Order: sequence, then structure tokens, then C-alpha cells
Amino acid sequence: MLKKQELGILVLRVVLGIVFLAHGMAKFNSGIEKVAGWFASMGLPGFMAYFVATLEVAGGTALIAGLGTRIISFLLATTMIGAIVKVKLAAGLLGSGKASGYELELVLLAMAICLALSGGGEYSLDSLLSKFNSKKNDNKAI
Repeated sequence: MLKKQELGILVLRVVLGIVFLAHGMAKFNSGIEKVAGWFASMGLPGFMAYFVATLEVAGGTALIAGLGTRIISFLLATTMIGAIVKVKLAAGLLGSGKASGYELELVLLAMAICLALSGGGEYSLDSLLSKFNSKKNDNKAI
């Protein structure tokens, strides 16, 4: 049973990482200056676009590897709360007219919260580093 849960965490972590990596790359590829202008048009500081895009690219990559999973997931969850409240909430869950709803952001938020609580799982660099540090500390005790 435990291995199935660990595989579930792996799938969740890698898929979330891929989605955020793709969204971050799209922000840079479409012209980060345009994204900064869009942020400013919503009343957010334009520099936040650079922070969010960098977090999505670096954080997505880290999640795929399972490095810093809890921290990265918390930061991405915070970003999704901001996106829902500031951009999507008015359109409703499924959207209205041309405006898309916040269903995707809600799912990404839930995934990020799960990983922030569970960590990267057995199949992650976090786990590998933890085992390495544990062995290193065991050797010091001798």
C-alpha cells in the first residue's frame, strides 16, 4: 500500500511541476514585459510578473526533481490563491462569457497544498538527500 501512495505522490509532483514549468516558460516566451504590463493593468506591481514566471519555471523544475517540494509547493499555492482572488474569482468557478473560471487554479492549488503537506515522497531528491544526511549524521555519532 505504501508504494502505491509514494507512486501517487510522484505522479502528482511531476505533473504539477510540468504544468507550472510550461506556464512559466509561456510567460517568458510570450514576452515577459507584456505579462508585466498585464499585471500592472490589474493593479499588481509589474515586477511581480518576473517573480511569478521565475517561480513557475524554477519551482516546476524543482518539483519534477522533488527538490524543496514543501517550500516550492507552499509558494506555488500562495501564487494560485493570488491568481484566484485577483484575476479569476469574479468570473466564477466555470467562467462566464469569454472569461475563464478558476477551476484550473483551484485544482493546482489543491495539488500544491497536498505536496506542501506530504513532501516530495520516497521518489524525490528530498528523500535521497534526507537519507544521505541521516547516514552522514550516523557516522558522526560513532
